[in-house]
Amino acid sequence: MRAVVRVRVIPVLRLYHSSSVLPSGNDEPTPDSAAAAAQNSVIIHNFINYSYQGDLPRAMETLESMQKRNIFAHSVSYSQLINCCVARRAIQHGKRIHLHVFSGGYVPKTFLINNLLNMYVKDKLLHEAQVLFDQMPQRNVISWTTMISAYAASSNVDLKRRALELLILMLRDGVTPNMFTYSSVLRACNELQLLRQIHCSINKVGLESDVYVRSALIDVYSRWGECQNALCVFCEMITGDRVVWNSIIGGFAQNSDGDQALHLYKRMKKAGFQVDQSTLTSVLSACTRLALLELGGQLHVHVLKYDQDLILNNALLDMYCKCGSLKDSDCVFSRMVDKDVVSWSTMIMGLAQNGFSRRALELFEAMKVSKIKPNHITILGVLFACSHAGLVDDGLYYFHSMKKLFGIDPGREHYGCMVDLLGRAGKLDAAVKLIHEMECEPDAVTWRALLGACRVHRNMELAAYAAKQIINHDPNDAGTYILLSNIYANSQRWDEITRVRNAMRHRGIKKEPGCSWIEVNKCVHAFILGDNSHPKITEIKKELKQIIHRLKEIGYVPDTNFVLQDLEGEQMEDSLLYHSEKLAIVFGVMSFSSGKTIRIRKNLRICGDCHIFAKLVSKIESRSIVIRDPIRYHHFEDGCCSCWDYW
Repeated sequence: MRAVVRVRVIPVLRLYHSSSVLPSGNDEPTPDSAAAAAQNSVIIHNFINYSYQGDLPRAMETLESMQKRNIFAHSVSYSQLINCCVARRAIQHGKRIHLHVFSGGYVPKTFLINNLLNMYVKDKLLHEAQVLFDQMPQRNVISWTTMISAYAASSNVDLKRRALELLILMLRDGVTPNMFTYSSVLRACNELQLLRQIHCSINKVGLESDVYVRSALIDVYSRWGECQNALCVFCEMITGDRVVWNSIIGGFAQNSDGDQALHLYKRMKKAGFQVDQSTLTSVLSACTRLALLELGGQLHVHVLKYDQDLILNNALLDMYCKCGSLKDSDCVFSRMVDKDVVSWSTMIMGLAQNGFSRRALELFEAMKVSKIKPNHITILGVLFACSHAGLVDDGLYYFHSMKKLFGIDPGREHYGCMVDLLGRAGKLDAAVKLIHEMECEPDAVTWRALLGACRVHRNMELAAYAAKQIINHDPNDAGTYILLSNIYANSQRWDEITRVRNAMRHRGIKKEPGCSWIEVNKCVHAFILGDNSHPKITEIKKELKQIIHRLKEIGYVPDTNFVLQDLEGEQMEDSLLYHSEKLAIVFGVMSFSSGKTIRIRKNLRICGDCHIFAKLVSKIESRSIVIRDPIRYHHFEDGCCSCWDYW
């Protein structure tokens, strides 16, 4: 029989339990038993005070005394102490509390066991949590949700599947999931069909309007690339919460639909919602993909409100780098108080892609001095810098030492960079040898790097071999057919060209038309070869012919090799004059004042003739021109390019 001693802790009454038997009825307590009860009372009083004060060492010392005397405090006091252990990551103390509350016949309340579950989950001790969960005499919605959330948050596929299994067991146990259960389990969905089934279940219990559930539905549909389904969830009812807005904007931004992300951002602003870090991160990502420097610059003002937000600063840094504004990216990077591996890697890759390879390597050395450990993206940026500057020895050194110095195993991307580096330098045999020595299976990207090098060095036999490997991986890769046909055209092997074109027709493969975009007065203008839909196309073509005439006076001769040999196949191969980047450059000259940089984004790699054209226009017009293609950035100024004609 246990005596119950009431201990007053101002202003709340707490109870403790003891296995000692105290006299009952009208019997007077003996002096020994009265003294013991009084001492127990003091111990419990101290334990409660220490627990609520967060004095973990003293509370644990007192717990030892309680354990020896087989006395127990109220569950709320233990819960408070467990929360203290969670906050301080004191898992060993937490385990001692666990043993104590399950000893001596003490029966802990369900909410206290839930606290222990939460402690194990927070410390990623899923096995201990599962054992405790299995021992629970009663489980409520919090118990189930804690375990489901823990498994759903795991990166392990089998553990995620366990979250779905627990949801089924929960329903069989007669416990109704709440909004937190569903928002957690949704993130464990590994099949689109399963996601739809859970969506139906959510609708049946009437939780489709909950902010957390809607946000999770939008996030998961977006992750599966089902942006229209995500938009349907968003549009089903008036959205009165910023979290849901952020989810739908982020979903479209992550799926490379920057236009829709920006459209939703404007709707969000009109609806009266204030942006936060999550909103800004997504919108900056959209600006990055669309190369909208002006809008990105306007968002910079909002970022200043969150000056120390590392994720947001990294997004801003990435935007400036990928919009080709190295001056602004330098400014952001130098102002950042905290820099992580993402910050350094973004800046290194940005410098490399913009043609400043030496600066990228210098920054890498500074990163090592700062004690920030490089990751695989950092090394990729370093190898890219070496590849696009012809630094063969440096590239080989970094590639062969990445495992030894930084513990990073080379991946396909690293091998691809090295193949590109060796191929550009004319070391085709070494490039092929490296491909055959790869520890992983070479993919189409790796072989494509070799094919590009074959084009530069006019090695037709190796080009045909590389093209065959690419087509084995990706039979519908139009770029490979076009590049191979251009290589044959350069050597006037017309029969081979006919064979390649016939193969394209047989497979139904069509060339992707070359397209260039330029932002003028917050409006994006697109130019496609052969498309005359632009409202000022007549004036643009007239101005283009005048500029060509001026360029010829200073020695410009159109490179007719690119009439049949446009690297990615402009829509009309019999013409150089109206390539999309030429039209965009001329429109920029017409639209901007002389001091404003012309910034252009292309979907295909710039051809050699357009590269020459851009250099000369930058000289005669005294303009800075930046062209971003899928591979890199070209900064043209005073007749020179940042790539030094090595791209």
